[in-house]
Amino acid sequence: MKRTLIEKIPFSVPQKIGNYIHGATVYDSSCSPEANVYFIDKDGGYYLKRAARHTLAREAEMDGYFHSRGLGARVVEYVTRGESDWLFTERVIGEDCTHKLYLDDPKRLAELIGTTLRDLHETDASDCPVKDRMSEYIALAEDNYRTGNYDKSHFPDSFGYASAEEAYAVLQEGKGALTNEVLIHGDYCLPNIMLDDWRLSGYIDLGNGGIGDRHVDLFWGAWTLMFNLGTDEYRDRFLDAYGRDKIDEEKLKIIAAAEVFG
Repeated sequence: MKRTLIEKIPFSVPQKIGNYIHGATVYDSSCSPEANVYFIDKDGGYYLKRAARHTLAREAEMDGYFHSRGLGARVVEYVTRGESDWLFTERVIGEDCTHKLYLDDPKRLAELIGTTLRDLHETDASDCPVKDRMSEYIALAEDNYRTGNYDKSHFPDSFGYASAEEAYAVLQEGKGALTNEVLIHGDYCLPNIMLDDWRLSGYIDLGNGGIGDRHVDLFWGAWTLMFNLGTDEYRDRFLDAYGRDKIDEEKLKIIAAAEVFG
């Protein structure tokens, strides 16, 4: 995870969060235009995320839930003020899976994120606060289709569709097969998996998490290896490590059809 030293956070921080970070060294760790992320180098480390109003509520909720399962960061404060949400969490120890240590051993990495994902999906999540992630997931894809949000440029050729209409037809035909069966991360990519010397220390960026279909995470796990390693060579190793007994390749194609709509 990149960290660029800055003099100060260029926004007025809510006071209850400002009290924690006063006098700390601050780094910009932002990686998308949707949110500002800062690493606060104090007391073991914190992360502060700022985004549009009410867009971090789900992430705060799921961060708290994953933390209760020993799988995520402790939420220190979640504040909505004006047009912004602020989420302040403790740092998860270690580095994410895009660290050189992990990328330099891609076979081990692919196997690890496969077995780790299987463990996540076998977690007892009967008390998860988000019970029906797939209804939201499908509704978003359908809304984005209707508004013309279609981009397959970042997806493996094996999952590509020739047109928005082709992808949408696959989604409509197959969406009934997607179920709320396991606890999912929702964005199971290498930057969101934290390891401490090859041992899982937790997950971050959990705003798409909840009870959903395992194939969402399986799709993103295969995609992230291709994207971050520049090859699709490790896809089968990842899926084998997860366990083929629970994998339906047709469902992966349905998920791909949804994901091209953002």
